[in-house]
Amino acid sequence: MKLHTENINGLTCHIVDSLAAGVTPRTVVVLCHGYGAPGTDLVPLGQMLLRQPKLSGSVQFLFPEAPLSLEDLGLYDGRAWWPIDMRRLQMAVALGSFRDLRKDCPPELPAAREMLLGLIRNWSERMGVPLDRFVLGGFSQGAMLATDVTLHLDKNPAGLVVLSGTLLNEDVWRERIAHHKSLRVIQSHGTEDQILPFDAAGLLRDLLHQSGADVDFLPFAGGHEIPTDVLNRLAVFLRETTGDGRNQF
Repeated sequence: MKLHTENINGLTCHIVDSLAAGVTPRTVVVLCHGYGAPGTDLVPLGQMLLRQPKLSGSVQFLFPEAPLSLEDLGLYDGRAWWPIDMRRLQMAVALGSFRDLRKDCPPELPAAREMLLGLIRNWSERMGVPLDRFVLGGFSQGAMLATDVTLHLDKNPAGLVVLSGTLLNEDVWRERIAHHKSLRVIQSHGTEDQILPFDAAGLLRDLLHQSGADVDFLPFAGGHEIPTDVLNRLAVFLRETTGDGRNQF
């Protein structure tokens, strides 16, 4: 298994694959980490998935680091795609109140979107892999960005992975999803999530489903996390994008 890091369209990106020299990946998976995590946060997830024999020789993972450093907040390795109001978050968690982000559109979101879109287009051209063989996704804030980027593409990628994400920028997303009927989505969320409420994940699921997307929704008993069962389902989802989804692992 190979791991290397390079700058792609201004983003530090960690690249993991088990491809033989000169082999073009059948599927490229771009996964974005959540708020406050280091850029390497999800790399072990890719390494774990690549131990599956049906993925190791055909799938390549890209893990971009968010552009904003959170060192000033005491998170020395922490990164963010856009700032969040920590006081608002802490109050919501303390009070157990519903965090409704449907109308939120962070000012930094368009810039983050353009950076990730540029990375995808750059890598697509460089590797000779068309957009419809890319899977885009992420965890928490990274899942929100991946959803936003997917909906701003001109055509569907191979799939969208929403791990503990939520509905954001609703008016724009509702208009854009109309152009992405039949989008394949795998979405997971913990029923006890105190950071991004489970009910809000249901709002995103319903928006996608009602617009014609094929949504595999995976609720689980837990919090803001990625459990093993979700990783197993994600492995099957990725196998299907490579054209070999007939058998379970």
